[in-house]
Amino acid sequence: MIEPEQKKLYYSIGEVSKMFGVSASLIRFWESEFELLHPRKNRKGNRLFSQKDIDNLKLIYHLVKERRFTIEGAKNKLKRGKDSNMDKMEIVKSLEGIRAFLMEIKKEL
Repeated sequence: MIEPEQKKLYYSIGEVSKMFGVSASLIRFWESEFELLHPRKNRKGNRLFSQKDIDNLKLIYHLVKERRFTIEGAKNKLKRGKDSNMDKMEIVKSLEGIRAFLMEIKKEL
């Protein structure tokens, strides 16, 4: 998953799909399956994802792609406690960053 280079108010579905390295159709599928995704649509019907939508997609991506939950399993997990899942995901990402940093130090020794 790629972090956006600049903070914008809204991202297109193409930008979002590149951030996560998945197809736009998968993003649309997740939108239909998960109640917490509500991108705005412009007059043409193009989806516009806010930072809140991106954060929710990060959580869904973490559960489905990284932790290998089924769609139903991820839905149940989110119903039980989105905040605790978000905290755990942030801890995992932080630890992965620390590990990468330590591996770089190890290479330099």
